[in-house]
Amino acid sequence: MHPFVHLHVHSQYSLLDGQASIQRLVDKAMNDGMPAIALTDHGAMYGIKEFLNYCNKKNGPHKTEIAKLRKEIDSLKNEDDSTGRKAALQQQLQAAEQKLFKPIVGCECYLARRDRFSQSEKIDGSGWHLVVLAKNLTGYKNLVKLVSKSWTEGFYYRPRIDKELLEQHSEGLIVSSACLGGEISRKVDSGQISDAEEAVQWYKRVFGDDYYLELQRHKTNRPDADQTTYPKQERVNQELIRIARKYDVKLIATNDVHFVNEEDADAHDRLICLSTGKDFDDPDRMRYTKQEWLKSTTEMNQIFADLPEVLTNTLEVAEKVELYSIDNPPLMPFYPIDPAFGTEEAYREKYPEELLKQEFGEATFHRLGDYDKVIRVKLEADYLAHLTFQGARRRYGEELTEEIRERLTFELETIKHMGFPGYFLIVQDFINAAREMEVAVGPGRGSAAGSAAAYCLGITDIDPLKYDLLFERFLNPDRISMPDIDIDFDDEGRGKVLRWVTEKYGSEKVAHIITYGTMATKSSIKDVARVHKLPLSESNRLAKLVPDRIPNVKKVNLRAAIDNVPELKEAANSSDPLLRDTLKYAVMLEGNVRNTGVHACGVIIGQSDISDVVPISTAEDKETREKLLVTQYEGSVIEETGLIKMDFLGLKTLSIIKDALVTIEQTRGVKINIDTIDMNDPVTYKLYCNGQTTGTFQFESAGMQKYLKELQPSKFEDLIAMNALYRPGPMDYIPSFIARKHGREEISYDLPVMEKYLSETYGITVYQEQVMLLSRLLAGFTRGQSDELRKAMGKKLIDKMTALKEKFLAGGKQNGYQEKILNKIWADWEKFASYAFNKSHATCYSWVAYQTAWLKANYPSEYMAAVLSNNLNNITEITKFMDECKAMGMNVLCPDVNESFLKFSVNREGDVRFGLAAIKSVGQGAATDIIAEREKNGPYADIFDFVERVNLSSCNKKTIEALALAGAFDSLPGIHREQFVALNNKGEEFLETLIRYGSKYQQDKQEAMTSLFGDDTSFQIARPEIPQAARWSDLERLNKERELIGIYLSAHPLDDYEFILKYVCNADTQRLQDLESLNGLDITFGGIITAVREGQTKRGSPYTIFKIEDYAGSYEIALFSDDSVNFGRYARIGLSVYIAGKVQSRRYRENELEVKITSISLLSDVKDKLVSKITIQLPLTKLNDTTVTELSALMKNNSGNSLLYFQIIGEERHMNIQLFSRPAKIRVNKHLIDTLRDELDIDFKIN
Repeated sequence: MHPFVHLHVHSQYSLLDGQASIQRLVDKAMNDGMPAIALTDHGAMYGIKEFLNYCNKKNGPHKTEIAKLRKEIDSLKNEDDSTGRKAALQQQLQAAEQKLFKPIVGCECYLARRDRFSQSEKIDGSGWHLVVLAKNLTGYKNLVKLVSKSWTEGFYYRPRIDKELLEQHSEGLIVSSACLGGEISRKVDSGQISDAEEAVQWYKRVFGDDYYLELQRHKTNRPDADQTTYPKQERVNQELIRIARKYDVKLIATNDVHFVNEEDADAHDRLICLSTGKDFDDPDRMRYTKQEWLKSTTEMNQIFADLPEVLTNTLEVAEKVELYSIDNPPLMPFYPIDPAFGTEEAYREKYPEELLKQEFGEATFHRLGDYDKVIRVKLEADYLAHLTFQGARRRYGEELTEEIRERLTFELETIKHMGFPGYFLIVQDFINAAREMEVAVGPGRGSAAGSAAAYCLGITDIDPLKYDLLFERFLNPDRISMPDIDIDFDDEGRGKVLRWVTEKYGSEKVAHIITYGTMATKSSIKDVARVHKLPLSESNRLAKLVPDRIPNVKKVNLRAAIDNVPELKEAANSSDPLLRDTLKYAVMLEGNVRNTGVHACGVIIGQSDISDVVPISTAEDKETREKLLVTQYEGSVIEETGLIKMDFLGLKTLSIIKDALVTIEQTRGVKINIDTIDMNDPVTYKLYCNGQTTGTFQFESAGMQKYLKELQPSKFEDLIAMNALYRPGPMDYIPSFIARKHGREEISYDLPVMEKYLSETYGITVYQEQVMLLSRLLAGFTRGQSDELRKAMGKKLIDKMTALKEKFLAGGKQNGYQEKILNKIWADWEKFASYAFNKSHATCYSWVAYQTAWLKANYPSEYMAAVLSNNLNNITEITKFMDECKAMGMNVLCPDVNESFLKFSVNREGDVRFGLAAIKSVGQGAATDIIAEREKNGPYADIFDFVERVNLSSCNKKTIEALALAGAFDSLPGIHREQFVALNNKGEEFLETLIRYGSKYQQDKQEAMTSLFGDDTSFQIARPEIPQAARWSDLERLNKERELIGIYLSAHPLDDYEFILKYVCNADTQRLQDLESLNGLDITFGGIITAVREGQTKRGSPYTIFKIEDYAGSYEIALFSDDSVNFGRYARIGLSVYIAGKVQSRRYRENELEVKITSISLLSDVKDKLVSKITIQLPLTKLNDTTVTELSALMKNNSGNSLLYFQIIGEERHMNIQLFSRPAKIRVNKHLIDTLRDELDIDFKIN
């Protein structure tokens, strides 16, 4: 048996081509006794970091043994080896090193037929295959450069290198000729023998003995496999053997691995169908030989029994490859320091090596990379201290207290000794740049807000000293960990900041982070079903059967779902091969990497070119269409390579605040600095106390509103605590928190001294920081130890907690506290610490939340306009916020050319106006021109004045039509919407006439102004007559409005039935999205039919599917068989219907719920019959002559058939009385409800 190593291997990171996970490949190779394996994915190195990490993990026990042996050998270094102990240990060491499994880093590159820059001929769209392996760290770096440049310089349909690049980066590389797609094989196959030989000589000259020719033999007997490859391989192989001997080039056997085991071939076959977009039964689809599995050493020996050297040569290649690591210590980018402060050269003269060793300590000096690295850290640290104390004087005043100085000195020393001053310099740099560009920057997020240095530098806006926020929660001085500062920017500004960073530090030094999209459980079913041509209804049925959660199953996958869901198990064992195979191969393909994406916020800033460290590829920015650089390693492992990751996040709330401030300045002429608003504003706290937080940040849920009303917050600390408590787990403490605030529950402390840190939360431990501070106070923990405690408790690290408990008890007893009390405190901490929240983050986001509440309380119209502008694409949210506007006493009005701005704005009456740029078909350019002309020369007098003045190039026919149908001209005299599309007596649409008139007017006016004798009034053009037109129905008008605006705005077609939908129906389309909560209930709901599909099933029975919309959203209902016959007549677009039904399990699929319709009626027929009674709820305090008179008049004017009750409510709960009006019956309609609710402000209950 000859040894063998696989050197041509594709994993699932050969996207939709490889079907092998890296773990399975490595495990099989190791179990077979192979000493190494290569990974050579197509054109990319996506899987390399995972490959190296996994091999390193598998080598872990051997590495431990090697380290132990080396340590023992070192201890015997100066001793006499008469016993032979040292020699024996050396032999053991050698044996241990032989056990290490070797990962060989590689890539199957595409080699351009001409050169990497040629992109004009058909041949430029493909490339010859070439396997490139790295034999050492130099080779790895050269391979990274090759692969990176194939994307940044050579991409044309696929990433391509060329021979120029290969020659430039040849050091440390091993190259082999690849499969039949390789240059040599292609030329041999096409009869270009001399060209093939010439190419071999080129490779031999560049790579010498590190160039190999590959032989592959994919003989197959399977009729469903490709039969053409093997004969071609045999023909080409003969010539390759001849050329190899002629030019002294060694041959190696490979198998072009694409899957792990022989039985995976059929799953791989389906994957190729997915990749090529073909059906499985397509006779012309691409096929593999089904021989491309990771064959064992025995199997490869059988295939190449006649050429044993091609097997042993693979071992030679593996032995050439060194074991090396691609990981690095942090490669901190260089911040350009002002030369006036200092330079590296000056610092080298000022600080010799010995001086820096004294300052940093010997161990830290060496850990940071010795003199050349440390001198840079020293310069950056001094400059950071300079900027920090400058900022401290701005934040705290010229005279800094001892507490502030001590805190800043501690933080700066920690940052310096960890080697991270450059990180802070860069972050403060781009945050300050963002503010100069008027980008809204968040006050901070996460534990970074615990840094006083960050506060002084302007990185955060929360004073950590004021709120007891801790630096060591961010950077533990006892444990080296990368700083991680996440920064929030407004949505639009985030891109600006990224572009600024790219320009400042260089496009080659800034990259985004890649993400990998995998075939999830449900999508794997749908993908395979599509390839198999399984009916869509059946595919959807199978996918819907997969549950989101399975009891006692940690991670839901398809195998677990089949084991736990009877219907899926039945399908997996079905006699129908199509159904059975769909699930079989979906299980095998689940989790396969199918595409790449770009991380939403992760950005890398490098010390040098990113491609000096990791391979990069390119991606397109979805918004700007710019080409982005993207790392080929994902975020979870990228920092191991030494690259510094920063998160640039877009926060919509900051955009809302920014837009609100602009609108306030626009409408009221007031410029507000949102960072300096009053933290004790009574109007804002009243808003919180009333629970009127809809549209504000963090505090708008119904549950939170309920607790706010009970809590009656009176200080900012109350808001921070509620933000931290309102989550599963800590939520149980909210009632006690509220009771203690209002004195209904005693505030007690286990030890009086604990009041110092628990008083703000009324004696309840809410934050991790409180545990940390108390451990110092009670037991003398250091800063670092207190953070270890926080981490151990939060992650339930039992061994660590046991050791820390002993330390806590010992320290507490030493400080004079009883062990019994200390044990109780510890037990309480253990119980709550896993729930305790990061106070730094809660404080930051509570500050942003307070800013939104302050704006809503003090500038309600402007704030709600901003909220609406930033939720335009979410119909459910828009509807909710419009209802909130109504409740606040403001109207949301249609767009208007004389009042609207680009986004939602506020008019003189305090109502909100829809923005012009938000109308479909009205571009930003046209909207800007309309507004600019209006601001320059005053409002538009009429439609003719509009077309005479506005820029008709940007504001064309399509734009004016959109404006008209959206209602933007409704305020102009003499014309209504219908007339714009009406025909004149010549059969021409008025819009055409209008625009022609405007163009002629503007042209004549321009000519008159430039004429020698003309002036502005020397021409007259007759204005065309506006044709008459029949008015549209309300529904037709509103539908056209909705098409352009996205929502019903001037009215809603259901307005006449609003009181039925809101007060009689017990469900709406939003509640129907969660049928689980309605299971078993009889429900009623209503709405307007907006879409209908009708047809017949395969069995010939009728079906009707219709969409119903109400104020909350939309819901789709399917009617089959008798239900379709009985109720299908109501499924007509535009009908307003009232539906009764029951939520129950489906007949044949009991784990699925459905709405079973029992009746459908027209709302117009039943609206007067559905209200049996109305109860007017009157507090005794409101009962006066005026109220009685107004109610009496209202009831007399609305006589009808509904019973009338009055409930008089006293000041005490038990004091209320119900009265029945025997003589009077009333008609409950929209007018009555609106008057009670909006004019008289009286509560009521229907039925």
